[in-house]
Amino acid sequence: MLVSILINNYNYGHFVSDAIDSALSQTYSDVEIILVDDGSTDNSCEIITSYQNKITTIFKENGGQASAFNVGFAKSQGDIICFLDADDVFLPEKVTQIVNCFEHHQEIGWCFHPLRYATEDLLAYSETTIHTGKSGVYDVRPYIQRGKLRDYIPFQGTVTSGLCFTRKLLQQILPMPEEIRITSDDYLKYSAFGISPGFILLQDLALQRIHGNNAYTMRKDKQELRAKIEMLTAYHLRENIPYISKFSHNIFAMGLSKYQPLKLDNESHEILIKNYFLSLSFYEKLEINLRSLYHRMKQVNLRRNSGEKVT
Repeated sequence: MLVSILINNYNYGHFVSDAIDSALSQTYSDVEIILVDDGSTDNSCEIITSYQNKITTIFKENGGQASAFNVGFAKSQGDIICFLDADDVFLPEKVTQIVNCFEHHQEIGWCFHPLRYATEDLLAYSETTIHTGKSGVYDVRPYIQRGKLRDYIPFQGTVTSGLCFTRKLLQQILPMPEEIRITSDDYLKYSAFGISPGFILLQDLALQRIHGNNAYTMRKDKQELRAKIEMLTAYHLRENIPYISKFSHNIFAMGLSKYQPLKLDNESHEILIKNYFLSLSFYEKLEINLRSLYHRMKQVNLRRNSGEKVT
């Protein structure tokens, strides 16, 4: 099977060569590498072009991660698609392990795995990561339709560089709404959970860099961004996969719980909230607001228990 590795890059010139090299160093040989540069303004272009015909490159105007996913997938030819953020790296056996999963479980449409955190110079924080549960096939479609995933899969927290799909499944998800500019991986994985069974592979097959410019991971200072991403993800999940609307409502409630305490006068956010509630019944609106309140109180209690002053 041909495997497409789709690398998305924006202003990660000091990291991107490591990502490309890790894709070129895979033990599985039938691989194409497509790098989409999303309008970088640093030295990324110079570094990427130095790889010449070793990879396929696409330079586009800045439009966000979702648009990079759409463009890269449209260019790809692979039977299996593996995503890679430009500040992360694949371990050499990554693609071999993923192909084995798809070959032995032909009923699956996705394979997700965790990443090992690494420092900026790619020294891993720990040699191994302890995972609860077990690797295997998981079909969570009945559970996500009821609105919950907790306790039904070993982990939900994988990021872009841990997401792999069959072409057949990804054709049902992409192109995705480009309004979700960053951390578009939530939309991808929740869509996949709702459409197809898949495989959870509890092996750390990639390193996720933790550095000062991470958009989301380990950041506690971006509540508005987190709220926006969750509400946008929920909105488009409900629009495009309506039979998992109960789950979408739960995601929207989490975003709302982060947004409301900020007391912002953000017109685009307010329009999003208004449009989400527009077609809902009274009881759906009530449930979302109650869930939002629950999440807000839970966060307040966590902050108090940690000794943080709560105003």
